[in-house]
Amino acid sequence: MKNIGAGVKRILVVEDEPAICEICSRVLPPEGFEVDIAASGRVAQGMIEQKDYDIYLFDILTPEMNGQELYQWLLEEYPQLAERVIFTTGSMMGGETLDFIKKSGRLFLPKPFTLEGLINIIRKAVK
Repeated sequence: MKNIGAGVKRILVVEDEPAICEICSRVLPPEGFEVDIAASGRVAQGMIEQKDYDIYLFDILTPEMNGQELYQWLLEEYPQLAERVIFTTGSMMGGETLDFIKKSGRLFLPKPFTLEGLINIIRKAVK
């Protein structure tokens, strides 16, 4: 991953599970990423408005504003950024969520995931 281009890439992880946040904070910097964490979609909105990110990892189930709502907001406010989103969730999933992810055309990483799975999907998204 270190050869993905000049400079550090930025990733915004929207996740309310502390263990997942910790994993992303430890595993992704050695792969060439600066990692910011938002515990909800509402917090993420402010961060997106303040900083540019190369990749967004949205958990579908976050408080205040879930990943689906955040993605819809992103499509409306910053449509050029929507292609940078990867979805993740641990709840396997009702038909509506699965339909949403398929319809979005975005990458998806089911929880629990392996470190290799996380790194691989980030690599795929960066290409």
